[in-house]
Amino acid sequence: MRKVQLVEPIATPLAPVPVAAYAQGIEAGGFVYTAGQVGLDPSTGKLVEGLDAQAERAFANVAAVLGAASLSPSDVVKVTIFMTDLAQFARVNTIYERFVGAHRPARTTVGVSALPLGALIEVDAIALRG
Repeated sequence: MRKVQLVEPIATPLAPVPVAAYAQGIEAGGFVYTAGQVGLDPSTGKLVEGLDAQAERAFANVAAVLGAASLSPSDVVKVTIFMTDLAQFARVNTIYERFVGAHRPARTTVGVSALPLGALIEVDAIALRG
């Protein structure tokens, strides 16, 4: 007999409204999966200017989705960062360290040729409830 697993969408006005057909986050099996977040300001729906501001905003958007699930960056077990310019890795890493603090989840950083809306960075995370 197959076990039924609940899948719950997560939504918050503190993160941008999705720009396509997806949820801001999903909870399933004790894990919360955030959608990829770019540097969109949730109050304006517009991309903020510059890499540092976009990175700060993307991490804040991920934190907002986690917060809507009563979780925080300290609950994150995996982060994926997509960047259009890997030469800026050190700059993003400094901002990332403020997001995770002393916590050290697994992480992957991927160089890509382009991101939605012309963003310079996109971040998603997986967190464990427990």
